[in-house]
Amino acid sequence: MLSANLGLLLLWAIAALGNDNLRVAYEWREMDFKYDTEDLRWSAIERGEFKPANVIPFGLEVSGHRLFITTPRWRTGVPATLSYLDLNDTTTDKPALKPFPSWQAHSLQETEPELVSPFRVRADRCGRLWVLDSRISGVLEQTKVYGAPQLLVYDLHNDDLLRRHILPAGQYKMGSLFANLAVEDADCENTYAYAADLGSPGLVVYSWKDQESWRVQHHFFHPDPMAGNFSINDIEFQWDDGLYGLALSKPLETGYSTLYFHPLCSTMEFSVDTGILRNKTLATSPEIYREFKVLGSRGPNTQAGAEFLDQETGVLFYALPNLNEVACWRTATDFGHNSQSRIYMSNDTLIFPSDIKVDDQKRLWVLSNKLPVFIYDELYYGSINFRIFMANVNEAVKNTACEIRTSPLPDVINKFSDILNTNINLKTTSGAPLMLASSLITISLSVLMSIRL
Repeated sequence: MLSANLGLLLLWAIAALGNDNLRVAYEWREMDFKYDTEDLRWSAIERGEFKPANVIPFGLEVSGHRLFITTPRWRTGVPATLSYLDLNDTTTDKPALKPFPSWQAHSLQETEPELVSPFRVRADRCGRLWVLDSRISGVLEQTKVYGAPQLLVYDLHNDDLLRRHILPAGQYKMGSLFANLAVEDADCENTYAYAADLGSPGLVVYSWKDQESWRVQHHFFHPDPMAGNFSINDIEFQWDDGLYGLALSKPLETGYSTLYFHPLCSTMEFSVDTGILRNKTLATSPEIYREFKVLGSRGPNTQAGAEFLDQETGVLFYALPNLNEVACWRTATDFGHNSQSRIYMSNDTLIFPSDIKVDDQKRLWVLSNKLPVFIYDELYYGSINFRIFMANVNEAVKNTACEIRTSPLPDVINKFSDILNTNINLKTTSGAPLMLASSLITISLSVLMSIRL
């Protein structure tokens, strides 16, 4: 009976683990931009070029002292669609955005606007900023297409545009919306970018060295019709979005990586070796069908949004918008409920976690933006609507399955049974007080609970 009670005690202790260790780094009621003068700002508002209520942050990235934020042109009145904050400026937790690379790059008056409406950006280890631009504005109003989707690559040393790759016909389709990006950058001269099309599900692979791209098709990219129901902040709606989350592992012995992915409307996680995707002939043939792997389901109501993998620890972080939660999975373990944990959850401050990144200083960043309220209702600007959270990766996963080496509960109970029996024998043969047995059990429990991967 005592052994069973110890098992229940351990089960309670494990269930109680998990700290909400993210802290708010920045927060806004509404987004603002840094104009050269206050008069220019008010003039832009008066002309309708800047409508604060129509600006919503969506993607983020951190490189050096800059935190980049995308503000897609869902509606009119978004003067700049890619900006940054200076992390060295700690004078306010509600800073104004500085357009990147310049105000002129965001002008829609140009014949070929440089930046129209990017959703995601990715800084690589080679000092480049990759920008995935749908080139579609007004998706919630009067939609206007400025051309085929494009990849822009900037030099972060001087902010010059290094390359502009416009997707060829056939690599985007009617209804395409490219909303996520991953960059495989182990070799700076042989870098590959992966762009997710959620609107017309597919994956576009771009080779920096060859300066060409190709489209990959697979039915794992498509939404699950049974996973299209969402209920967020008392707003119920249905989406049918396909391929969305993308995350890359560190290079394997082969030199390739594992690409983890999932559709937005799905509770499943999948993976594929990038060696398959980088082979244009193979990737565009039907022969790749069996090369894609099913990792498993996260469970009911766990449609996942953005995800990012910390290559040093092998921990995959991902957003669960239906649950107002950020969770994790250590990729060295099987994909199951016992190997995944909550990192942070809040029905108040984390309504729709939109993007997740880990920077080169091992800081986890999470952006929440109340997107369903923005789309289907109206944001109340008397309260905080947008937040960016931050935590050290090690602190974020502290006391979770992503940090602790867990053993199956029956094995742990058996270990305690062995300890208990040994202590009882000691009492019988040597007359040691029962307090000794109790102390040894307590010490053993502490040791097991402190084991780290």
